[in-house]
Amino acid sequence: MKFPAGTVILIRHARAGGQEPDAPLTPEGERQATQLAEQLWEVDITRIVSSPWLRAVQTIRPLAARLDLPVQMDERLTERRLSRQPLPFWKTALRASFTLPPLAFPGGESGQEASTRALNALNAARDPAGLTVLVTHGNLLALLLGLDFGGWAALRNPDVWVLEPARAPYRLEDCCD
Repeated sequence: MKFPAGTVILIRHARAGGQEPDAPLTPEGERQATQLAEQLWEVDITRIVSSPWLRAVQTIRPLAARLDLPVQMDERLTERRLSRQPLPFWKTALRASFTLPPLAFPGGESGQEASTRALNALNAARDPAGLTVLVTHGNLLALLLGLDFGGWAALRNPDVWVLEPARAPYRLEDCCD
């Protein structure tokens, strides 16, 4: 695979055992992370930036080791907090937040705020002369891609998307099946 300079490969973490920041990958997720490394190691990646949450770091660690590249952590790539308190109807709340980007629930972050945070991280990470890999989480990835609720629901673990300069984002369909 060849990509133009300035391209960013966006990766949603592999299958994990939970939603909390320290949730590790499942054995299937570990296999997916190894497969991801196998499929992307020949791409001319120059920079890797990840959410510091464990499942994101574990997803990209095999590729970083194979490429002998450091993984830079960026807190702005952590998952969006929908609310500080548990929401019994969280999917309904999430759907509403995609429809109304300024909507924020108690102690949570609006889609608009999370999108701005994610775009700032993406712009800071992008290597204009090379190829950057960014590892994040489902809701933040959906916001970066401009997806709606249905698009978010269709994301996979892992999921790999490409943002080339002057081209609409596209999914790498054959990656990590």
